[in-house]
Parts: sequence; structure tokens; C-alpha cells
Amino acid sequence: MIAEPQICQPSPAAVAEHPRLSPRADDALPSISIVAPAYNEQEAIAEFHRRVSEVLRAIGAPYELVLVNDGSTDHTLALMHALQADDAQVMVVDLSRNFGKEIALSAGLDHSSGEVVIVLDADLQDPPELIPELLRGWREGYDVIYGVRSHRDGESWLKKATAHLFYRLIGSVSRVEIPRDTGDFRLMTRRVVRELSRLREEHRFMKGLFAWVGFPSRPLVYRRSPRLAGSTKWSYWKLWNLALEGITSFTIGPLKIASYLGLSVAFLSLLYAAFVIWKTLMYGDPVRGYPSLLVVVLFLGGVQLISVGVLGEYIGRIFNEVKGRPLYLVNRIIPSQLHTKTSASPPEAR
Repeated sequence: MIAEPQICQPSPAAVAEHPRLSPRADDALPSISIVAPAYNEQEAIAEFHRRVSEVLRAIGAPYELVLVNDGSTDHTLALMHALQADDAQVMVVDLSRNFGKEIALSAGLDHSSGEVVIVLDADLQDPPELIPELLRGWREGYDVIYGVRSHRDGESWLKKATAHLFYRLIGSVSRVEIPRDTGDFRLMTRRVVRELSRLREEHRFMKGLFAWVGFPSRPLVYRRSPRLAGSTKWSYWKLWNLALEGITSFTIGPLKIASYLGLSVAFLSLLYAAFVIWKTLMYGDPVRGYPSLLVVVLFLGGVQLISVGVLGEYIGRIFNEVKGRPLYLVNRIIPSQLHTKTSASPPEAR
């Protein structure tokens, strides 16, 4: 059963006081693109298509399902082709290999055609039944309505705890305000997607990029469901690397910490040297303390290696960015009916 979402509804007075909003008619219906990257989701992809299509048909707006195959090694791609053969609203974007979810999501956004784009996970952890609530926020004039997880069903306490700490950490050091407990589940207008497409950095942390582009936004609080089938592709090692991507992409805080740590150690070393000199002059203390000297040397060596490692993380990212390689390569695209119509229309009509 899908839990009732908690909608953060602005009052008419709040809308009047917010000149950035451009409310739309209550019966307005945009064309909708659903973007869903998938890697080895053969157990869930058919049910995902059924539930999403059911919701979108009830809404009555033109739509497409942009399914991005991120180099799956099971039958995910074959099932996508079968769905597209039976449903002209399905678009299949088959990447040349596995590029990772962040880049696969970017590929889906690049090939979407709708006036609004909604990002969903193919494992159905983000309920498609909340799409009407996202559209309600669009009618209120917002460009981005992002999902905030009140509960994370089906996840271990360790994953919940580390996610909680990560969002608090990056929120405290990032130069961009990244909403807490927020994933990729969101609705974006075409102008937001257009600006996102201009950001071609290789090391991508999409939650940060979503926040960086700005535009009027509001949250939709919901209860995240457990996976429909299969197992998560996010190991703790991959989550750790994603956290590093987020921190190094949106803050130079680690570099500052390394600098402050070096200054602190140097200052403490000077104080200790002054103490040793004073003690020798006052008491004639002979040279002793090989064990303590070894500890100090090892400590300083560790500080230096950590600082070099932090510096190396940033230099490695510079190395990858300056090569200027494309984010991804596409093996094959099977367009949807909406995509074909949009591509055939003149630019001024889009």
C-alpha cells in the first residue's frame, strides 16, 4: 500500500509574495517524460512499465517512458525492446557499456522530449502513483518538485545511518544547499533539464547538480518503498565512492582541512620544540625518547600522506576532466512516439 504523501502546500498569499512563481491553470497538462536508468533490472522492468503507464494513462497527458539500459548483463535490454514493440510510448536508450547510474541518468535527460521530466528508479522504490502530486506542484508554478524521504523501507540501519550522516556532512561543507534525505526522484521543467544538459563534468553527483541549477523548488515528503525485486547494485564501496564524488565536486573543504591540519601540527611542533629547549637549558636533560620520537615521526608521516591523498583526489578529477571525453556513448536508440513528434516539429513550436 502506498503511504499518503505529505504535501508542502503554499498558501495563495505565499504565492502572491513569491514573484518567481508562475502558476499554471488547474487543468493544465504538460507532455511528460519519465526517465528511468536501469542496470540488471529484469525482475522489475515489466512491472515498472505497467504501473507507470497505468498512472500516466489516467492523467491523460502525452507521455513517453525513456528507459536507459546502462550496460545490463541480464535480459533487461531484451525486455525493454519487447516493451517498446508493444508500446509506442516507450523509448529505449542503449548505452555502449556500463557508465554508472549518474551518467545513465544524464543520458536519459539528454534524450527526453517532454515539457516536464520525472526521474524514477526502475526498482519502484519511488512510487509512480505520486506523479499527480508532482504535477500539482508544477501547476503551482514550481520548476522542480523533489522527493524527500520520510522513511526508507527495506534498507539496513547501517545504510540509513550512513546516508543520514552524509547528507548532514555535505550540507555543512557544500557551497550549494543540497536538500537532506533527497534522491533523484523529482519533476523538472524543460528549462531546468536544458540547463542541466550544459553541465558536462565527468565526475557527476546528480543530487548536487540538481541543486546547483536552482530555479523555484519545493519538496514532496513521501515514504520510500522497498525494492520490488532483485538486489541493490549499490555496495558500500560504491556508496563510499559516490560520497567522495559529492564532496569533492561541491566543496574544497577537504583541501582546507588538510591545510589547517598541517598548520596545527606545525604550531604544536614549535611549542614542543620550545619546551624541549627550555627543559634542556633549565635541567640539562640528556637526549632520550626514541619511542616517542618514532611516534611523532609516524604521526607526521601519516598527516602528510593524508594531505597528499586529498590533493591527489582533486588532481585526479582535473586529469579526467581535461581529457574532454564524452560522458557516454550510445549503442542504439529506439525513439518513442512523443520523441518522434517533437523532433519533427519546428524549434519555435517546442
